[in-house]
Amino acid sequence: MNAMRNKVQLIGNVGNDPEIKNFDNGKKNAQLTIATHEKYTNDKGEKVEQTEWHRVIAWGKTAELIEKYVVKGKEIAVEGKLTHRSYDDKNGEKRYVTEVVVNEILLLSK
Repeated sequence: MNAMRNKVQLIGNVGNDPEIKNFDNGKKNAQLTIATHEKYTNDKGEKVEQTEWHRVIAWGKTAELIEKYVVKGKEIAVEGKLTHRSYDDKNGEKRYVTEVVVNEILLLSK
């Protein structure tokens, strides 16, 4: 059960071309957003489509795969863990970020 403590699996469409960063130590980072869609019928019998946006970050070989093969609109599946962090913006205000740190990716669309 330990493997299931913080595990996220998402299938969705990439919302932006990935932002790739190369660091001096040779590490690579990819950041992108993924949209997931849910369709359901509400209490009034109306069909509703809801879209959720997820911030995704990947490192190393996974970031290299994203850089080579992932573009805006592509359908992908990711697996990783949910993380939370905070930072101070340029105005000194505290900002909070929730993102999925990816450890596995599957390319679904051609």
